[in-house]
Amino acid sequence: MDNKFENLFKDLEGYFDIETPHSDHENRFLNKLAKQNNQKLMVAKPKVNFWKPLVAVAASIILLISVFITLAPEKTSIDLASVSPKMAQTQDFFTATINIELKRLQEESAPEAQLLIKDALTKIKHLEHDYENLKADLKESGEDHRVIYAMISNFQNRIDILQHTLEQINLVKQLKQSSNETSSTI
Repeated sequence: MDNKFENLFKDLEGYFDIETPHSDHENRFLNKLAKQNNQKLMVAKPKVNFWKPLVAVAASIILLISVFITLAPEKTSIDLASVSPKMAQTQDFFTATINIELKRLQEESAPEAQLLIKDALTKIKHLEHDYENLKADLKESGEDHRVIYAMISNFQNRIDILQHTLEQINLVKQLKQSSNETSSTI
């Protein structure tokens, strides 16, 4: 098929019109067309489009506004601290206590304590997940006192787990130490 086109162009090689029309060719054509239709045609004048820059500026402003709205910080999550200043102090107290107990737990390096620590951290992670659900409930319930109580109870349960685990680790250490003393005295 390509050969047919190539042959066609080779056969018509000298017959192509390669001259460019005069600069007023379009105006003469439009005048002839107007005479033919008995109408007066105005010569096409270049139009100045004032709308393009205005539309571009408006689009830029809309884009900037939408970016600022999107990036504006939203308070999507409500927690115990957002209920009242007293509850904020309560949350700070519990959070600090939990962090102290977690640090004490992480300082324990005895191999026999690792299973207890892993178990405690699993329970803590589960309670943290429950706390996230309670935060959503608090937002939906409009700061219902039962939800607030459940959040405080959640903090207390985390502290209890950490303290109980530390007590168990100390018990294991004492048992190990007493068994070592007994075996060395026999």
